[in-house]
Amino acid sequence: MWGTAIATVAVLALPFVGGGGPGPDQSAAASTGEVPRAAQHRAYPVADAAGIRSGTLDRRAAHDLSGTACPVRTSGSIADQAPATVSALGVGGTTQADLVSFAEAFNTIRIANCLDPIPFDRFTWDSCMEKRLVWMAEDPSTDPQSAWGHLGSVRSDGVPSVGCDGNLAGGSDNTGATVASKWWESDKHRASLYRPDSDITGACIAFAMTHGGVPNEDSSFTRAAARWYTCA
Repeated sequence: MWGTAIATVAVLALPFVGGGGPGPDQSAAASTGEVPRAAQHRAYPVADAAGIRSGTLDRRAAHDLSGTACPVRTSGSIADQAPATVSALGVGGTTQADLVSFAEAFNTIRIANCLDPIPFDRFTWDSCMEKRLVWMAEDPSTDPQSAWGHLGSVRSDGVPSVGCDGNLAGGSDNTGATVASKWWESDKHRASLYRPDSDITGACIAFAMTHGGVPNEDSSFTRAAARWYTCA
């Protein structure tokens, strides 16, 4: 997945629709001014196409019917520390800002689509995925697609693959936040990484990102990987 993705969220204001009062064959009752729980409807962010395909509208309707609210932002902070290492050939590794922006965007997307957020202390830096991203970035070819891909891709200089696989995204001017949006918008990546139909109990999200590459990519060109895994 290449290029830059920009996600926008608009708020849909639902107009109040008045009723005509009891009919002639209905008994009158004092109004409490409260809407029955099963009839409550809330103003939600506009669901994007990816959200609709993921079942966002059904999740919202289920909450409206039961009188409950969709999940809200979770508190806490990221405990894991991304070391921002630099490889021998000058490829920059994951920074703490990368990890934080990814986690913030990931949970913002989940909440907007009526999904439980992942606790922030369950977002982790993955050194093994970063090794593979560095391996890609150090390919001496001027073609950024060279070596790109899942396990089994090859480098132009024949250096054997190292590291671990994950959901991939890359391109110029990407951040942790933009790749989170890219993965949400892709049906296959959303199913693998966001797992809308899965319980989040025991779930952790691993992330890694590199900046720049050989022979002439500047630091604004990034490669990223992420995966959902079960943790204690």
